[in-house]
Amino acid sequence: MDKIKIGIPRGIVYYYYIDLWRHFFKKLDIDIIESPKTNKKIINEGLNYANDEMCLSLKIYMGHINYLKDKCDYILIPRIEDYGIDNQTCTNFLSLYDLANNMFDINILNYNIAYSKRQTEEKAFINMGIKLGIAKKISKKAYVYAKVMSAKDRKRKIIENMRKLSSSKLKILIVGHPYSINDEYVGTPILKYLDKLNVEYINAFDFNSTTTNKLSKNLSKDIYWKYSKELIGSIKLVEEKIDGIIFLSAFPCGPDSLVNDLVIRKINIPYLNLVIDDLDSLAGIETRLESFIDIIENARTKA
Repeated sequence: MDKIKIGIPRGIVYYYYIDLWRHFFKKLDIDIIESPKTNKKIINEGLNYANDEMCLSLKIYMGHINYLKDKCDYILIPRIEDYGIDNQTCTNFLSLYDLANNMFDINILNYNIAYSKRQTEEKAFINMGIKLGIAKKISKKAYVYAKVMSAKDRKRKIIENMRKLSSSKLKILIVGHPYSINDEYVGTPILKYLDKLNVEYINAFDFNSTTTNKLSKNLSKDIYWKYSKELIGSIKLVEEKIDGIIFLSAFPCGPDSLVNDLVIRKINIPYLNLVIDDLDSLAGIETRLESFIDIIENARTKA
């Protein structure tokens, strides 16, 4: 009998949980199919399902679902509400399941995380295993294994990110969600251009999240979005070791527009605010990046 195949869209929640998912399903001997890196066809398909109010990242996510819809038995689309009352997620994390369920004729493998309602990640993964016909005990063991292994993966990324802070190059902190920074069409061209400019870029997401979450209170005590807090907390963590900051977000992201504007008012570090809404041309962005780096280099030379 053929094994169950689980499709995983390469967008939004993918960039936070893919290591955990890979280890979990591998332990259960379940095959996964990941959609490819974002390309023009995926974007165009996503636009067919999206409306104008959706952020660019959500439109891209819809394109990845469309790619997978005839290639697997289930598509994994979780509903992630919060990790506590003061650590909520963007409404997109909460609405992904409902949007996909209404837009596509697909079998969705879903789980819910809402710590404010005692719906923990462990319970969610155990329930997901049970839905797939896996015994509770086996599912729990697979989850514990996946947590240990993904923590090791995470630690390696953090160590590498911290190592970059010792570089002699110009160091720029990229403050943006991983689904923006690591997307082939949104963030990758920017990172490649920074490489071309001989800049060491540091990913704001790849630090210890417990530490950055706490440090965010030095910039605002009122923000309740978990991932936004972790991003801005990284600024306080490394502010003495960087030369500048690039805020990167996908239009029209509500949390980013509020949080980034708030933070910009409170920092004394050179910054560039990039909001990506046009994927057809990077010419304007490259000009802004080059000018920003030139200004910082000139200031560094004069110091």
